[in-house]
Amino acid sequence: MLRDMTQDDVDAVLAIEQVVQHYPWTRGNFTDALGNGYVCSVDEADGEIRGYAILMTAGEDAELLNIGVAAARQRKGLGRAMLVEMLDAACAANILRVFLEVRASNAAALALYDSAGFVRIGVRRGYYRNANGGEDAITMVCELTGELYE
Repeated sequence: MLRDMTQDDVDAVLAIEQVVQHYPWTRGNFTDALGNGYVCSVDEADGEIRGYAILMTAGEDAELLNIGVAAARQRKGLGRAMLVEMLDAACAANILRVFLEVRASNAAALALYDSAGFVRIGVRRGYYRNANGGEDAITMVCELTGELYE
């Protein structure tokens, strides 16, 4: 389902990012992720990029930096499918743990990550910008045993 993101995909990915994120990544963020060798993937069907995911690996750990699904494609299982594929890629790369941060107010993402085997391990106070200055981030980890997120 996922394929490697290329520089040619950045415009489409950026268009999705700008709609689905309150404070979106910039073109430079995506270009840097590609240039730094992160696992950058897109979901494409019938020539349309429907979602993307960015995973940064470091030794036995990884961090899911960004995952986004086009607004018209949300709530149809695509986010879950992309998450599972990213966790599978991490397993294949001998990653033992995947970390992430998610806005405390993002109930849908928290439910997805909880159901995929992520465990809440902390809070980063005021981590995300918002209209009131800052919003807490929930930090989570998934231990990759091959059984938790199936």
